[in-house]
Amino acid sequence: MASDTGTDGTAPVRRGPYAKTAKRRQEIVDAATNVFATRGYHGGSLRDISRQIGLSLTSVVHHFPAKSDLLAAVLENADQTADWFLDRARAQGVKTAIIEVVTHNLDRPELLRLLAIVSSEASDPEHPAHGWFVKRYENLATVLQRLIAHDVEQSRLPSDVDPEQAAHLIIAVWDGLQLQWLLDPSQDMPGRMDRALARLLG
Repeated sequence: MASDTGTDGTAPVRRGPYAKTAKRRQEIVDAATNVFATRGYHGGSLRDISRQIGLSLTSVVHHFPAKSDLLAAVLENADQTADWFLDRARAQGVKTAIIEVVTHNLDRPELLRLLAIVSSEASDPEHPAHGWFVKRYENLATVLQRLIAHDVEQSRLPSDVDPEQAAHLIIAVWDGLQLQWLLDPSQDMPGRMDRALARLLG
């Protein structure tokens, strides 16, 4: 029976078709991100995505049999800050961590545009991403609520802060500031978020 480890006991580096498949899937996801961020999910087609990277439609469908499968991969790829955000928030406080995410996102306008456009479309319960966004907002509110409560316990925030109410208001302000920044990138999104957090959290 073939071994899954090298002679030194370590796992071998995947090469050949494994690496090529992963690279091709990422190329398709990147192209779909651009198309969906420009035209929305309903306005962008698999054919548009295949044209953008010079692939046949058959090749795209081989990796993502349904357009909704590709949308799911695009959304997961766009939402990749959870781990370091949690670590930073626990270590330095939720306000510091939020400002770092906002600043980090200044270099990701296409992904912010994607989330803004598709989340608006997904307000329709029949949209394939409706459940994903409902769960995303539920999870984000829960995480923020816990982090705010932790900061109150650590005396980083005033004891009269209501974690649940503050969490939902922060999400609303965050989304609004991102949309305003997408419309006018000259706006100081981190600065405005910092001032909003000072009002919401003290």
